Amino acid sequence: MNDDMTALVWNIYLLTGPVGNITNITHCMTRLRLTLRELPAPAAQQRLQQLPGVMGLNIQEDELQIILGPGRVTKATAALTALTQRLASPTAAPATSGDDDEPRTDSAAASAAGPATSDDEASDQKPAAPAFGQAEQLHAAIRAKNATPLKLLFRRIASIFIPLIPAFIACGLISGCVNVAMKLDPLLNGSPVLQLASVAGSCVFWGMNLFVGYNASREFGGTPIIGGALGAFISHPALAGITINGYPLTPGRGGVISVLLIAALAAWLEKRLRRIVPDMFSLFVTPLITFAVSAVIAILVLQPLGGLISDFIGYAATTAIGSGGALAGAILGGTFLPMVMLGVHQTLTPIHAELLNRYGVTILLPVLAMAGGGQVGASLAVYLRTRNARLRKTIASALPVGILGVGEPLIYGVTLPLGRPFIGACIGGACGGAVQAAFAVGAATLGISGLPLAAATDQIPIYLAGLAAAYAGGFIATWIIGFQDPD
Repeated sequence: MNDDMTALVWNIYLLTGPVGNITNITHCMTRLRLTLRELPAPAAQQRLQQLPGVMGLNIQEDELQIILGPGRVTKATAALTALTQRLASPTAAPATSGDDDEPRTDSAAASAAGPATSDDEASDQKPAAPAFGQAEQLHAAIRAKNATPLKLLFRRIASIFIPLIPAFIACGLISGCVNVAMKLDPLLNGSPVLQLASVAGSCVFWGMNLFVGYNASREFGGTPIIGGALGAFISHPALAGITINGYPLTPGRGGVISVLLIAALAAWLEKRLRRIVPDMFSLFVTPLITFAVSAVIAILVLQPLGGLISDFIGYAATTAIGSGGALAGAILGGTFLPMVMLGVHQTLTPIHAELLNRYGVTILLPVLAMAGGGQVGASLAVYLRTRNARLRKTIASALPVGILGVGEPLIYGVTLPLGRPFIGACIGGACGGAVQAAFAVGAATLGISGLPLAAATDQIPIYLAGLAAAYAGGFIATWIIGFQDPD
């Protein structure tokens, strides 16, 4: 690990620790996610924002999300996890600095990381505003105001699917490449290599109920493998030969919706059994009763219910796009960025997964991905008009990853702090979303957007045309409505 990463991780720890304050360390594609007993003070959040390599902050209830970008976030997560484990060890040697042999405490290290502020001084000073606006404070206020049990449920559901995203990306891109190859040369359809690639591209979707069941059970507080086994149970091909009361069973009916319901039930039942079953019998009795009771309820109640919900989701999505066309796409594409700001976008992940399970593609993802295209166009307009050197440098570094579908650096570093360019980005997303919906473009993956998503879509030229429309719409709208150039 290089010195820059070491310094970044150490300073993140100093501003979010000590060890006892950090209860969980995870990451998604771009964000280091820290669950904290107590969030950092506004002044500490400002210092976090100013650390080299930090693109922005996001606060959801007790979770601090530090936006570091793809690749970099994985290294930072591993390094911070190792650091906290080392510091938590009772035999760990205290950290030292340079040639100083004296133990370096957290408070001393914090002093080395930056000037300390006394309580009296802190009461007299207002936290410095973040560069180019008040985006982080505004976003934190929105999150705090909307911290409801429903939002917590959304967050939990998102935590179930986030670990699956790398597999969705890998398999989706493989499927996209296979589709492109078959369109270029249909004779390749009989090639063993292409057949193997096709199997590889579909395997995550083939096993999705198992993966979702495992993650959901763990997230709801149950034994993960029981959730995975229940997901396998309702997906087993042998169910197709069984009829109950004249109704034939359907393997996998309800997809991930059924699995989420069943895993939640199993976890609830298991936790209550552990309270009443004697310890000497718990190893045998608890998993047996949990699985058996959950399986029966799954077949008789939850899988049919999940099937009805799944049918409704599929009908609603296809009808909205099919009947609403370009107008529906414009509304969805134009409002997706505000949905992200409010945390509502987390509810869409299982919907995407269920559409993939039912149809092999999700027609929502290409529409919603256009919001990122609007960000690119809006940021490019800002780059050409601003005279602020630091802002131009921020855009120059964030624009390439924005084109590749990673939008956080542009959102939190450019458009949202400046205000009006964020509106321009939403307009660009509406333009691109209208094109995608008008032609019902579908994507065979999750977790990616921007230019890379093109390979996983079923209408590559149309998708690229919609992406160009999002770029152009965001650029023109931002150029017209302008912005206040920061000093």
